[in-house]
Amino acid sequence: MMNFEKRTGPDLGADAPTYPTQGVPDWYRDAKLGFFVHWGLYSVPAWAVQHGEGVNIPTEDAYAWHQYAEWYGNTVRIAGSPTWERHQQLFGPGTSYEDLADRWDASAFDADAFVGELVGAGARYIIPTTKHHEGFCLWDTATTGFNAVARGPRRDLISEFHDATRRAGAKFGVYYSGALDWHVSDFPAIESDTDLFRFRRNDAHFARYSAAQLDELVARFSPDVLWNDIEWPDGGKGRDEYAVAALLERYFDAVPDGVVNDRWGVPYHGFLTREYTDIPEIIPEPWESTRGLGYSFGFNQAEDERHSLSGAALIRLLVDVVAKNGNLLINVGPAADGSIPELQRSAMRELGAWLQANGHAIYGTRPWIRMGERSGAPRRYTTTGATVHMHALDPSVGTIGLPDELRTRDLRWSDGSVAERSAQDSAVVVIPAGLREEAVAVLSAG
Repeated sequence: MMNFEKRTGPDLGADAPTYPTQGVPDWYRDAKLGFFVHWGLYSVPAWAVQHGEGVNIPTEDAYAWHQYAEWYGNTVRIAGSPTWERHQQLFGPGTSYEDLADRWDASAFDADAFVGELVGAGARYIIPTTKHHEGFCLWDTATTGFNAVARGPRRDLISEFHDATRRAGAKFGVYYSGALDWHVSDFPAIESDTDLFRFRRNDAHFARYSAAQLDELVARFSPDVLWNDIEWPDGGKGRDEYAVAALLERYFDAVPDGVVNDRWGVPYHGFLTREYTDIPEIIPEPWESTRGLGYSFGFNQAEDERHSLSGAALIRLLVDVVAKNGNLLINVGPAADGSIPELQRSAMRELGAWLQANGHAIYGTRPWIRMGERSGAPRRYTTTGATVHMHALDPSVGTIGLPDELRTRDLRWSDGSVAERSAQDSAVVVIPAGLREEAVAVLSAG
Protein backbone atom coordinates (compact mmCIF):
# COMPACT_ATOMS: atom_id res chain seq x y z
CA MET A 1 0.00 0.00 0.00
CA MET A 2 1.22 3.49 -0.86
CA ASN A 3 2.09 6.12 1.73
CA PHE A 4 -0.04 9.13 0.93
CA GLU A 5 2.02 11.78 2.72
CA LYS A 6 4.57 11.30 -0.06
CA ARG A 7 2.03 12.13 -2.79
CA THR A 8 1.79 15.91 -3.06
CA GLY A 9 1.30 18.15 -6.05
CA PRO A 10 1.13 19.96 -8.32
CA ASP A 11 3.95 22.27 -7.31
CA LEU A 12 2.37 25.75 -7.32
CA GLY A 13 5.59 27.56 -6.49
CA ALA A 14 5.01 31.16 -5.39
CA ASP A 15 1.26 30.69 -5.78
CA ALA A 16 1.14 27.93 -3.17
CA PRO A 17 -1.29 28.65 -0.31
CA THR A 18 -0.47 28.79 3.38
CA TYR A 19 -1.68 25.79 5.35
CA PRO A 20 -2.79 25.62 8.99
CA THR A 21 -0.17 24.69 11.56
CA GLN A 22 -2.26 22.44 13.80
CA GLY A 23 -0.55 19.28 14.92
CA VAL A 24 -2.16 16.17 16.35
CA PRO A 25 -4.14 16.77 19.59
CA ASP A 26 -3.47 14.76 22.72
CA TRP A 27 -7.01 13.34 22.77
CA TYR A 28 -6.27 11.57 19.50
CA ARG A 29 -2.90 10.25 20.67
CA ASP A 30 -4.52 9.00 23.90
CA ALA A 31 -7.49 7.35 22.17
CA LYS A 32 -5.52 4.47 20.58
CA LEU A 33 -8.59 2.69 19.16
CA GLY A 34 -11.12 3.88 16.63
CA PHE A 35 -13.67 2.11 14.45
CA PHE A 36 -14.21 2.71 10.76
CA VAL A 37 -17.68 1.85 9.41
CA HIS A 38 -17.78 1.13 5.67
CA TRP A 39 -21.43 1.04 4.63
CA GLY A 40 -22.84 1.96 1.24
CA LEU A 41 -24.38 0.64 -1.97
CA TYR A 42 -21.61 -1.97 -2.07
CA SER A 43 -23.21 -3.50 1.03
CA VAL A 44 -26.15 -4.66 -1.12
CA PRO A 45 -24.15 -7.20 -3.19
CA ALA A 46 -21.60 -7.45 -0.32
CA TRP A 47 -19.15 -9.43 -2.36
CA ALA A 48 -15.55 -9.56 -3.55
CA VAL A 49 -13.23 -12.37 -4.62
CA GLN A 50 -11.77 -14.25 -1.67
CA HIS A 51 -8.16 -13.42 -0.85
CA GLY A 52 -5.80 -14.95 1.65
CA GLU A 53 -3.44 -17.87 2.03
CA GLY A 54 -3.02 -19.86 -1.17
CA VAL A 55 -4.63 -17.21 -3.38
CA ASN A 56 -2.17 -15.79 -5.90
CA ILE A 57 -3.51 -13.03 -8.12
CA PRO A 58 -1.25 -11.56 -10.84
CA THR A 59 -0.45 -7.87 -10.41
CA GLU A 60 -2.15 -7.02 -13.69
CA ASP A 61 -5.42 -8.55 -12.42
CA ALA A 62 -5.36 -6.96 -8.95
CA TYR A 63 -8.17 -4.52 -9.70
CA ALA A 64 -10.34 -6.99 -11.66
CA TRP A 65 -10.01 -9.35 -8.68
CA HIS A 66 -10.04 -6.60 -6.05
CA GLN A 67 -10.09 -7.69 -2.40
CA TYR A 68 -12.23 -4.73 -1.32
CA ALA A 69 -15.99 -5.24 -1.52
CA GLU A 70 -16.44 -1.45 -1.33
CA TRP A 71 -14.77 -1.29 -4.76
CA TYR A 72 -17.65 -3.27 -6.29
CA GLY A 73 -18.73 -0.19 -8.28
CA ASN A 74 -15.39 -0.29 -10.10
CA THR A 75 -14.81 -4.03 -10.48
CA VAL A 76 -18.33 -4.55 -11.85
CA ARG A 77 -17.37 -2.31 -14.79
CA ILE A 78 -14.41 -4.51 -15.74
CA ALA A 79 -15.99 -6.84 -18.29
CA GLY A 80 -15.32 -10.49 -17.57
CA SER A 81 -14.17 -9.91 -13.99
CA PRO A 82 -15.58 -12.26 -11.34
CA THR A 83 -17.64 -9.35 -9.97
CA TRP A 84 -19.04 -8.56 -13.45
CA GLU A 85 -19.97 -12.23 -13.98
CA ARG A 86 -21.69 -12.52 -10.60
CA HIS A 87 -23.54 -9.23 -11.06
CA GLN A 88 -25.04 -10.45 -14.37
CA GLN A 89 -26.19 -13.67 -12.75
CA LEU A 90 -27.56 -12.09 -9.56
CA PHE A 91 -29.12 -8.85 -10.81
CA GLY A 92 -29.48 -9.46 -14.54
CA PRO A 93 -28.12 -7.63 -17.60
CA GLY A 94 -28.99 -3.97 -17.66
CA THR A 95 -28.94 -3.52 -13.88
CA SER A 96 -26.36 -0.85 -13.17
CA TYR A 97 -24.44 -0.44 -9.96
CA GLU A 98 -26.32 2.77 -9.20
CA ASP A 99 -29.64 0.89 -9.56
CA LEU A 100 -28.70 -0.84 -6.32
CA ALA A 101 -29.54 2.40 -4.48
CA ASP A 102 -33.22 1.49 -4.69
CA ARG A 103 -32.57 -2.03 -3.38
CA TRP A 104 -30.82 -0.86 -0.23
CA ASP A 105 -32.97 -1.64 2.81
CA ALA A 106 -31.40 -0.48 6.09
CA SER A 107 -34.38 -1.39 8.26
CA ALA A 108 -32.32 -3.32 10.87
CA PHE A 109 -30.07 -0.33 11.64
CA ASP A 110 -30.37 0.94 15.21
CA ALA A 111 -27.70 3.62 15.64
CA ASP A 112 -27.56 3.46 19.42
CA ALA A 113 -27.25 -0.34 19.46
CA PHE A 114 -24.67 -0.27 16.66
CA VAL A 115 -22.53 2.41 18.28
CA GLY A 116 -22.95 0.61 21.61
CA GLU A 117 -21.22 -2.44 20.12
CA LEU A 118 -18.30 -0.30 18.94
CA VAL A 119 -17.89 1.54 22.25
CA GLY A 120 -18.26 -1.78 24.05
CA ALA A 121 -15.38 -3.08 21.94
CA GLY A 122 -13.25 -0.21 23.23
CA ALA A 123 -13.68 2.45 20.54
CA ARG A 124 -12.78 5.98 21.58
CA TYR A 125 -13.68 7.43 18.17
CA ILE A 126 -15.98 6.30 15.34
CA ILE A 127 -15.67 7.23 11.66
CA PRO A 128 -18.43 6.19 9.22
CA THR A 129 -18.05 6.59 5.46
CA THR A 130 -20.13 9.62 4.48
CA LYS A 131 -19.38 9.17 0.78
CA HIS A 132 -17.17 6.48 -0.69
CA HIS A 133 -15.79 6.41 -4.23
CA GLU A 134 -19.23 5.45 -5.59
CA GLY A 135 -20.51 8.98 -4.88
CA PHE A 136 -23.57 7.94 -2.85
CA CYS A 137 -23.95 10.32 0.11
CA LEU A 138 -25.20 8.95 3.44
CA TRP A 139 -26.41 12.32 4.77
CA ASP A 140 -29.14 14.76 3.77
CA THR A 141 -27.12 16.80 1.29
CA ALA A 142 -28.25 19.68 -0.89
CA THR A 143 -25.52 18.94 -3.45
CA THR A 144 -26.99 15.81 -5.10
CA GLY A 145 -30.10 13.63 -5.13
CA PHE A 146 -27.86 10.57 -5.07
CA ASN A 147 -28.14 10.17 -1.31
CA ALA A 148 -29.57 7.94 1.39
CA VAL A 149 -32.42 10.32 2.25
CA ALA A 150 -33.76 10.55 -1.30
CA ARG A 151 -33.23 6.88 -2.21
CA GLY A 152 -32.80 3.46 -0.65
CA PRO A 153 -32.78 3.74 3.14
CA ARG A 154 -34.68 7.08 3.07
CA ARG A 155 -32.78 8.05 6.22
CA ASP A 156 -30.01 10.45 7.17
CA LEU A 157 -27.63 7.72 8.29
CA ILE A 158 -24.73 10.02 9.17
CA SER A 159 -26.95 12.14 11.39
CA GLU A 160 -28.05 8.97 13.20
CA PHE A 161 -24.43 7.83 13.58
CA HIS A 162 -23.38 11.25 14.83
CA ASP A 163 -26.12 11.59 17.41
CA ALA A 164 -25.60 8.06 18.76
CA THR A 165 -21.83 8.52 18.95
CA ARG A 166 -22.14 11.79 20.87
CA ARG A 167 -24.65 10.20 23.24
CA ALA A 168 -22.20 7.35 23.86
CA GLY A 169 -19.44 9.80 24.78
CA ALA A 170 -17.09 8.89 21.94
CA LYS A 171 -15.42 11.18 19.41
CA PHE A 172 -17.03 11.39 15.98
CA GLY A 173 -15.26 11.61 12.64
CA VAL A 174 -16.19 11.50 8.97
CA TYR A 175 -14.63 9.64 6.07
CA TYR A 176 -14.93 11.41 2.73
CA SER A 177 -13.67 10.40 -0.73
CA GLY A 178 -12.21 13.67 -1.93
CA ALA A 179 -11.01 13.00 -5.48
CA LEU A 180 -12.85 9.86 -6.58
CA ASP A 181 -16.57 10.02 -7.33
CA TRP A 182 -17.73 7.56 -9.98
CA HIS A 183 -21.25 9.01 -9.99
CA VAL A 184 -20.13 12.34 -11.46
CA SER A 185 -17.30 11.00 -13.65
CA ASP A 186 -17.19 9.33 -17.06
CA PHE A 187 -13.78 7.68 -16.85
CA PRO A 188 -13.12 4.02 -17.65
CA ALA A 189 -12.80 1.53 -14.83
CA ILE A 190 -9.61 1.73 -12.76
CA GLU A 191 -7.38 -1.26 -13.50
CA SER A 192 -4.02 -0.21 -11.99
CA ASP A 193 -2.47 2.06 -9.37
CA THR A 194 -1.62 4.45 -12.20
CA ASP A 195 -5.28 4.55 -13.24
CA LEU A 196 -6.19 5.38 -9.64
CA PHE A 197 -4.76 8.87 -10.14
CA ARG A 198 -5.28 9.17 -13.91
CA PHE A 199 -8.99 8.38 -13.96
CA ARG A 200 -10.29 11.02 -11.61
CA ARG A 201 -11.59 14.54 -11.97
CA ASN A 202 -9.12 17.31 -11.24
CA ASP A 203 -11.14 20.25 -12.54
CA ALA A 204 -12.24 23.25 -10.48
CA HIS A 205 -15.94 22.41 -10.99
CA PHE A 206 -15.52 19.09 -9.21
CA ALA A 207 -13.33 20.68 -6.53
CA ARG A 208 -16.20 23.10 -5.79
CA TYR A 209 -18.62 20.16 -5.58
CA SER A 210 -16.38 18.27 -3.16
CA ALA A 211 -15.77 21.38 -1.07
CA ALA A 212 -19.49 22.07 -0.79
CA GLN A 213 -20.07 18.53 0.50
CA LEU A 214 -17.23 18.70 2.99
CA ASP A 215 -18.38 22.12 4.22
CA GLU A 216 -21.84 20.63 4.81
CA LEU A 217 -20.37 17.82 6.89
CA VAL A 218 -18.28 20.19 9.00
CA ALA A 219 -21.17 22.62 9.53
CA ARG A 220 -23.63 19.90 10.52
CA PHE A 221 -21.48 17.51 12.54
CA SER A 222 -18.33 19.35 13.74
CA PRO A 223 -16.36 16.12 13.25
CA ASP A 224 -13.41 15.53 15.56
CA VAL A 225 -11.63 13.71 12.73
CA LEU A 226 -11.65 14.70 9.05
CA TRP A 227 -10.51 11.56 7.21
CA ASN A 228 -10.06 12.26 3.51
CA ASP A 229 -9.24 9.57 0.94
CA ILE A 230 -7.40 9.42 -2.41
CA GLU A 231 -6.26 13.06 -2.27
CA TRP A 232 -8.15 16.14 -3.51
CA PRO A 233 -8.81 17.41 -7.06
CA ASP A 234 -5.73 19.26 -8.29
CA GLY A 235 -8.00 22.12 -9.35
CA GLY A 236 -8.71 22.65 -5.66
CA LYS A 237 -5.18 22.97 -4.27
CA GLY A 238 -4.60 26.67 -4.76
CA ARG A 239 -5.73 29.77 -2.90
CA ASP A 240 -9.43 29.48 -3.75
CA GLU A 241 -12.18 29.15 -1.15
CA TYR A 242 -12.88 25.61 -2.36
CA ALA A 243 -9.23 24.56 -2.10
CA VAL A 244 -7.72 22.35 0.60
CA ALA A 245 -5.96 25.16 2.49
CA ALA A 246 -9.15 27.21 2.85
CA LEU A 247 -11.20 24.12 3.71
CA LEU A 248 -8.81 23.15 6.47
CA GLU A 249 -8.73 26.69 7.83
CA ARG A 250 -12.53 26.70 8.06
CA TYR A 251 -12.47 23.27 9.65
CA PHE A 252 -10.00 24.20 12.38
CA ASP A 253 -11.89 27.44 13.03
CA ALA A 254 -15.01 25.33 13.63
CA VAL A 255 -13.25 22.46 15.46
CA PRO A 256 -10.03 23.80 17.07
CA ASP A 257 -9.23 20.41 18.62
CA GLY A 258 -9.94 18.51 15.41
CA VAL A 259 -7.47 16.42 13.47
CA VAL A 260 -6.99 15.40 9.84
CA ASN A 261 -5.12 12.59 8.12
CA ASP A 262 -2.49 12.66 5.38
CA ARG A 263 -4.49 11.89 2.22
CA TRP A 264 -5.03 15.36 0.77
CA GLY A 265 -2.23 15.49 -1.79
CA VAL A 266 -0.80 18.70 -0.31
CA PRO A 267 2.31 19.54 1.75
CA TYR A 268 0.41 19.33 5.02
CA HIS A 269 -0.90 16.45 7.08
CA GLY A 270 -2.04 15.53 10.55
CA PHE A 271 -1.50 11.87 11.41
CA LEU A 272 0.02 9.39 8.95
CA THR A 273 -2.07 6.49 7.62
CA ARG A 274 -0.85 2.96 6.98
CA GLU A 275 -3.39 0.64 5.32
CA TYR A 276 -3.06 -3.15 5.58
CA THR A 277 0.63 -2.63 6.32
CA ASP A 278 2.87 -4.25 8.93
CA ILE A 279 5.09 -1.60 10.51
CA PRO A 280 8.39 -3.04 11.81
CA GLU A 281 9.41 -0.31 14.27
CA ILE A 282 8.26 2.78 16.18
CA ILE A 283 7.23 5.67 13.91
CA PRO A 284 8.09 8.94 15.69
CA GLU A 285 5.14 10.84 14.18
CA PRO A 286 1.56 10.07 15.26
CA TRP A 287 0.16 7.51 12.84
CA GLU A 288 -2.80 5.25 12.33
CA SER A 289 -2.99 1.66 11.15
CA THR A 290 -6.21 0.87 9.34
CA ARG A 291 -7.67 -2.32 7.92
CA GLY A 292 -10.78 -4.44 7.93
CA LEU A 293 -11.29 -7.44 10.15
CA GLY A 294 -11.08 -9.47 6.94
CA TYR A 295 -9.47 -8.62 3.61
CA SER A 296 -12.10 -5.98 2.87
CA PHE A 297 -13.53 -2.88 4.52
CA GLY A 298 -17.03 -3.32 3.11
CA PHE A 299 -18.84 -6.51 4.15
CA ASN A 300 -17.82 -9.47 1.97
CA GLN A 301 -20.21 -12.37 2.45
CA ALA A 302 -17.73 -14.69 0.71
CA GLU A 303 -15.36 -14.46 3.68
CA ASP A 304 -15.46 -16.77 6.68
CA GLU A 305 -13.31 -17.35 9.76
CA ARG A 306 -10.36 -18.30 7.53
CA HIS A 307 -10.28 -14.76 6.17
CA SER A 308 -11.07 -12.70 9.27
CA LEU A 309 -9.10 -11.75 12.38
CA SER A 310 -9.98 -13.71 15.47
CA GLY A 311 -10.45 -11.83 18.70
CA ALA A 312 -6.97 -12.88 19.84
CA ALA A 313 -5.36 -11.72 16.59
CA LEU A 314 -7.20 -8.41 16.84
CA ILE A 315 -5.94 -7.85 20.39
CA ARG A 316 -2.35 -8.60 19.35
CA LEU A 317 -2.69 -6.22 16.41
CA LEU A 318 -3.84 -3.40 18.69
CA VAL A 319 -0.96 -4.01 21.12
CA ASP A 320 1.57 -4.08 18.29
CA VAL A 321 0.32 -0.83 16.75
CA VAL A 322 0.15 1.05 20.06
CA ALA A 323 3.67 -0.09 21.02
CA LYS A 324 4.90 1.52 17.79
CA ASN A 325 3.25 4.91 18.53
CA GLY A 326 0.15 4.28 16.46
CA ASN A 327 -3.61 4.21 16.76
CA LEU A 328 -5.61 1.31 15.35
CA LEU A 329 -8.59 2.24 13.18
CA ILE A 330 -10.21 -1.15 12.74
CA ASN A 331 -13.15 -1.45 10.39
CA VAL A 332 -16.55 -3.03 10.83
CA GLY A 333 -18.49 -3.64 7.62
CA PRO A 334 -22.20 -4.00 8.33
CA ALA A 335 -24.61 -5.93 6.16
CA ALA A 336 -26.91 -3.84 3.97
CA ASP A 337 -29.66 -3.96 6.60
CA GLY A 338 -27.39 -2.31 9.17
CA SER A 339 -26.61 -5.37 11.28
CA ILE A 340 -23.07 -6.35 12.29
CA PRO A 341 -22.21 -9.84 10.98
CA GLU A 342 -21.56 -12.29 13.81
CA LEU A 343 -18.03 -13.11 12.63
CA GLN A 344 -17.06 -9.46 13.16
CA ARG A 345 -19.12 -9.01 16.32
CA SER A 346 -17.49 -11.94 18.13
CA ALA A 347 -13.95 -10.60 17.53
CA MET A 348 -15.03 -7.11 18.61
CA ARG A 349 -16.54 -8.37 21.84
CA GLU A 350 -13.41 -10.34 22.68
CA LEU A 351 -11.36 -7.19 22.17
CA GLY A 352 -13.72 -5.22 24.41
CA ALA A 353 -13.48 -7.79 27.20
CA TRP A 354 -9.67 -7.73 27.04
CA LEU A 355 -9.60 -3.93 27.16
CA GLN A 356 -11.85 -3.93 30.21
CA ALA A 357 -9.03 -5.68 32.09
CA ASN A 358 -6.02 -4.21 30.30
CA GLY A 359 -7.05 -0.82 28.99
CA HIS A 360 -4.74 0.90 31.48
CA ALA A 361 -1.81 -0.43 29.43
CA ILE A 362 -3.26 0.87 26.13
CA TYR A 363 -5.25 4.09 26.51
CA GLY A 364 -3.18 7.21 27.10
CA THR A 365 0.12 5.36 26.75
CA ARG A 366 3.22 6.22 24.76
CA PRO A 367 5.98 4.04 23.29
CA TRP A 368 8.85 2.92 25.48
CA ILE A 369 12.54 3.18 24.45
CA ARG A 370 11.89 0.25 22.08
CA MET A 371 8.77 -1.53 20.90
CA GLY A 372 9.91 -5.06 21.78
CA GLU A 373 12.85 -7.47 21.85
CA ARG A 374 14.77 -9.13 19.04
CA SER A 375 14.86 -12.51 20.77
CA GLY A 376 13.02 -14.52 23.39
CA ALA A 377 9.28 -14.77 23.89
CA PRO A 378 7.48 -12.13 21.80
CA ARG A 379 6.49 -9.03 23.72
CA ARG A 380 5.66 -5.35 23.22
CA TYR A 381 6.08 -2.33 25.51
CA THR A 382 3.97 0.71 26.31
CA THR A 383 4.41 3.35 29.01
CA THR A 384 2.19 5.43 31.25
CA GLY A 385 4.41 8.05 32.88
CA ALA A 386 7.13 6.14 34.75
CA THR A 387 5.25 2.83 34.52
CA VAL A 388 6.28 0.39 31.79
CA HIS A 389 3.80 -2.20 30.58
CA MET A 390 5.20 -5.40 29.10
CA HIS A 391 2.72 -7.23 26.87
CA ALA A 392 3.40 -10.96 26.56
CA LEU A 393 2.07 -11.87 23.11
CA ASP A 394 2.14 -15.61 23.79
CA PRO A 395 1.28 -16.19 27.47
CA SER A 396 0.88 -19.92 26.89
CA VAL A 397 4.68 -20.34 27.09
CA GLY A 398 4.34 -19.90 30.87
CA THR A 399 7.38 -17.70 31.52
CA ILE A 400 8.94 -14.58 30.08
CA GLY A 401 12.31 -12.92 30.53
CA LEU A 402 12.70 -9.39 31.80
CA PRO A 403 14.79 -6.78 30.01
CA ASP A 404 17.66 -5.34 32.04
CA GLU A 405 15.79 -2.07 32.61
CA LEU A 406 12.91 -3.78 34.46
CA ARG A 407 14.66 -6.41 36.57
CA THR A 408 14.75 -4.34 39.77
CA ARG A 409 11.27 -2.80 39.40
CA ASP A 410 8.08 -3.73 41.25
CA LEU A 411 6.10 -5.98 38.93
CA ARG A 412 2.37 -6.75 38.88
CA TRP A 413 0.17 -8.60 36.42
CA SER A 414 -3.10 -7.10 35.20
CA ASP A 415 -5.04 -9.37 37.59
CA GLY A 416 -3.31 -7.59 40.50
CA SER A 417 -0.96 -10.41 41.42
CA VAL A 418 2.70 -9.74 42.21
CA ALA A 419 5.02 -11.26 39.62
CA GLU A 420 6.67 -14.48 40.75
CA ARG A 421 10.32 -14.95 39.77
CA SER A 422 11.52 -18.24 38.39
CA ALA A 423 13.44 -20.35 40.91
CA GLN A 424 16.09 -20.99 38.27
CA ASP A 425 16.52 -17.39 37.07
CA SER A 426 15.43 -14.20 38.82
CA ALA A 427 15.35 -12.40 35.45
CA VAL A 428 12.48 -14.65 34.38
CA VAL A 429 8.91 -14.26 35.65
CA VAL A 430 6.22 -16.91 35.75
CA ILE A 431 2.99 -16.06 33.97
CA PRO A 432 0.03 -16.87 36.26
CA ALA A 433 -2.00 -19.88 35.16
CA GLY A 434 -5.12 -17.74 34.92
CA LEU A 435 -3.50 -15.47 32.33
CA ARG A 436 -1.97 -18.15 30.12
CA GLU A 437 -5.17 -18.50 28.09
CA GLU A 438 -5.33 -14.78 27.38
CA ALA A 439 -4.47 -13.40 23.94
CA VAL A 440 -1.96 -11.04 25.62
CA ALA A 441 -0.89 -10.95 29.27
CA VAL A 442 0.18 -7.60 30.70
CA LEU A 443 2.90 -7.10 33.30
CA SER A 444 3.35 -3.57 34.67
CA ALA A 445 6.60 -2.30 36.13
CA GLY A 446 6.05 0.54 38.59
